[in-house]
Amino acid sequence: MGGMASQGLANVVDVGLCTTPAMFKSCISPGHMYDAAVMITASHLPMNRNGLKFFTKEGGLDKKGIGEIVAMAADVCLAGASVHEPAPSRLTNVEFLPVYQEQLAKMIRDGVGFKGDAYWTPLAGFKLVINAGNGMGGFIQDLLQGLGADTTGSLYLEPDGTFPNHLANPELPEAMEPTRAAVLAQEADLGIVLDTDVDRAGVVDHDGTVINRNRLIAIMANIVLRDHPGTYIVTDSTTSNGLNRFILQSGGQHLRYKKGYKNVIDKAQDLNAAGVDCQLAIETSGHGALKENHMLDDGAYMAMKARTFTLYVGILVELARQGRGKNLSDLMEGLQEPLDEVEFRLRVPAGFETATVYQQALDAFTAAAAKVPAWEVEVPNFEGLRVNVDEGGGRRGWAMARMSLHDPIVIFNVESEVESGVAAIAKQLLSEVLAGFEDRLDLSPLHKRVAVVAALEMMPAKAAAAAA
Repeated sequence: MGGMASQGLANVVDVGLCTTPAMFKSCISPGHMYDAAVMITASHLPMNRNGLKFFTKEGGLDKKGIGEIVAMAADVCLAGASVHEPAPSRLTNVEFLPVYQEQLAKMIRDGVGFKGDAYWTPLAGFKLVINAGNGMGGFIQDLLQGLGADTTGSLYLEPDGTFPNHLANPELPEAMEPTRAAVLAQEADLGIVLDTDVDRAGVVDHDGTVINRNRLIAIMANIVLRDHPGTYIVTDSTTSNGLNRFILQSGGQHLRYKKGYKNVIDKAQDLNAAGVDCQLAIETSGHGALKENHMLDDGAYMAMKARTFTLYVGILVELARQGRGKNLSDLMEGLQEPLDEVEFRLRVPAGFETATVYQQALDAFTAAAAKVPAWEVEVPNFEGLRVNVDEGGGRRGWAMARMSLHDPIVIFNVESEVESGVAAIAKQLLSEVLAGFEDRLDLSPLHKRVAVVAALEMMPAKAAAAAA
């Protein structure tokens, strides 16, 4: 900030600790309307992976926009000196998070629509547990208390970038399980699990049901399709076959796109620009964006969304209207979930180029898919290779190869509609696709899965033999 201010080219405002969606809102909120906002964050990644997020009133910058900034910075560095004469610092401090918090509060109050004094405390009588994961979501507790809710039992509200309790990642069981335990212990109506910078969330129902990943998308799809029948819902590439059927049976259109929340959001924006209505873009990671909210991935907005029964905790609005005891699971009735699922993360050893190994694995997978009778390549497909697997009796599993966005890892996602069925698909991957890759990929996760299931299957036979 000091560097930007010293150039005298802009009025620089330090908004302090903030969230990703609040940084965007600082560009469009009356009284602020900043031309651009920059955030330093590692999100849920280790603190040594800090990076920068850039925003304008149009939204977050994409790869092209960030690339242009990097290129300009490189030109300045190559010039060897500042291209401008130093000017007096123009740096001020403004707390914006309270402004954003009040925006959320007004949205809930207006959405519930109670009259008189009840307008100010629409969540009176509700018990809600917040798990901020030591990220920036602790302010949500103050927000909910101000709306009348009891937040006793909330977890890890103080920001701490070392994440002493668990990573602030609603995809992970270690984030969801303590929230589930707290919801049950407090007999709470709902638990909310937030990402570090509050751009995604997961929830726990009052009965302890964990709602994230495909379940979260199913509920969101149900809600959006009530108001916008026939709309497109864009998800990432790793969503289940059961979710696809759920969206289609609910009257929606489903486009499975690439992993990466910006990819999903950008594709939704492309559809809308082309005149194809797309109200929702959402990843299994918990990133969710609504057309009515600038296609911004905003966990707090999704959690507090006031207009009907929208996701994460816009559910709160419906709870306030109908009273305690609402069962969120009703909103995903009919969702067929996989009976077995694993993400195999196969590390590429030092000395090998990850992109090259990935392409070799992709080529081998493509060749195998053409000859294995039970495999069928999914079309269209926008990332890696996804193969549907005929598991018999009308059941369909799938396997997908893709490359990690951050690490030297090749990923195989596998789901099965058969109990312990992942092992059978993994065994085929080892024999038909990855034979000969032992030097280039750590195949031990696949071998371990196959061995463990084989051992479990042998146990009844051994017990029967011993009894005989």
